[in-house]
Amino acid sequence: MTFDQLQHKVQNAKELDFGATLESVIDLYKKVWLKGFLTILMIILLVIGVSLIFTFIGISPENFVFNEGLDFEKFVTQFSSNTVYSIPQTILISTITIGLLAGFYRMCRQVDSGKKEDEDYFYFLKKEYFTKVFTLGMIYAAIAIVAQLLCFIPYIYVYVPLAYVSIIFANNPNLSEMEIIKASFSLGNKKWFFSFGSMFVAGIMGMIGVIACGVGLFFTMSIAYLPAFIIYKEVVGFNEIIQSERIESNED
Repeated sequence: MTFDQLQHKVQNAKELDFGATLESVIDLYKKVWLKGFLTILMIILLVIGVSLIFTFIGISPENFVFNEGLDFEKFVTQFSSNTVYSIPQTILISTITIGLLAGFYRMCRQVDSGKKEDEDYFYFLKKEYFTKVFTLGMIYAAIAIVAQLLCFIPYIYVYVPLAYVSIIFANNPNLSEMEIIKASFSLGNKKWFFSFGSMFVAGIMGMIGVIACGVGLFFTMSIAYLPAFIIYKEVVGFNEIIQSERIESNED
């Protein structure tokens, strides 16, 4: 699918039903919960590994310490300093997260379409796609960091468009990095309130795992990423991708 075709579908998106979307999210979660668990587990382990490496080489962010009570001016200064100081770490974490989530969404599409599953969690972190994922990670990190420095409200706004980066990349790896970002913001802006609401509710559902001494959170957290998949499916669809995969499968 070309960028113009994708933009056309987004701009002419139909109205979505909130209840039906959440029902689809729950139904899909029942089918992919194990894949979601493994994806979340790998993201967490890799993020911890990156954090330990940066701590070991001495360029990790400093902890907030206020021995004489909370000083708002000091808090803002230290927060800004830490945000800028952690840019390399944020870029690597963003790259890992985008790549693994894109692989997860690819498997979700296969499960949803009834296609034979290819459980390749690192599909988009391989040599063929790594440069593009790394560039997306840099752009993602830059947008998130600027939004954080502008205080909390801008970050809430960009959270929704950025949530679509992985799903759009997973289904349109042919697009350039900037086209993926632009498409993410187009879809995010078009369905911002609907997206935020469904992601918020799904996030609450994902927190249910805390009941199981916190360990269960690893099993339920992935549901928070599924609204983006369902909304993309309803707005853009997967027909062209599925047909292409079937043709390739028949040729094999």
